[in-house]
Amino acid sequence: MWLFLAFISAILLGSYEVFKKVSLKENAVIPVILVSILFSCAVLTPFLFISEFFPDLLKDSVFFVPRVDFHAHLLFVLKAAIVLTSWLFAYFALKHLPLSLASPIKATQPVWTVIGATLLLGEKLNGYQTAGVGVTLISFFLFSVVGKKEGISLKTNKWFWFIVMATLTGALSGLYDKYLMNRYDVMSVQVYYTYYQAIIMGIITLFLWAPTREKTTPFKFKWSIAFIAFFLVTADFIYFYALTLPHSMISVVSTIRRSGVIVPFLYGAIVLRDKNIKLKIVDLIGVLIGMFLLYLGSK
Repeated sequence: MWLFLAFISAILLGSYEVFKKVSLKENAVIPVILVSILFSCAVLTPFLFISEFFPDLLKDSVFFVPRVDFHAHLLFVLKAAIVLTSWLFAYFALKHLPLSLASPIKATQPVWTVIGATLLLGEKLNGYQTAGVGVTLISFFLFSVVGKKEGISLKTNKWFWFIVMATLTGALSGLYDKYLMNRYDVMSVQVYYTYYQAIIMGIITLFLWAPTREKTTPFKFKWSIAFIAFFLVTADFIYFYALTLPHSMISVVSTIRRSGVIVPFLYGAIVLRDKNIKLKIVDLIGVLIGMFLLYLGSK
């Protein structure tokens, strides 16, 4: 059952990437992020409300939201700031780069998390993990080569570096998650940091986007923005629930979840008619092999 749920989570996460691309087409990035977060808050609020006022209904379920102290809230604010930084870079990059290029590069994020854990936390890599990091880094380099074929110069194209920064800050978020998940319930982290995201993004929208909105790309509401929130929250719910089932292995579930990159890749290839698909398929296979080697090394 938990394997099946892991695959469902992967598909939902891949669909989340597709709806981001659809929502950003000819649309303002900052309000798209804000509205999607507000939808996420709307999805999560019932669980917080029930946990607070009718705790017996959810007490023994994965959806129960325990109370936390003030120090925890400060940590969740930091989590929200890190994730938003990654999202801002990622959304701007995704708007301007081919989906079949941006999504696989973002999928290399776990490798950078492993490298960060090695450099910052003193963790040591075994043979499989070393091979996984090497294969993924080679694939990452090859994606930059494909980008040059599409006129995306590493020297002049800031959007390529935006997706790189999104990947690196996302890896930092992954390292921070290791710290938080060892101390707090996953629902507390997810619910509260989502609220803090909404507050921070509201401030950014009010003071950075709103004063210049007449000179930039206008915001148009699309229902695909709601689907961004729905698919992300649902994918995370299923992911966390899968980890609570007997005999589930986080290394297996996490690896399967990363395979969701295939969904936006296929959308970019079939629907958006992205270029150089054959070369990108080879690079994507390299990324997936790297993820699999990391999984073998984590067993």
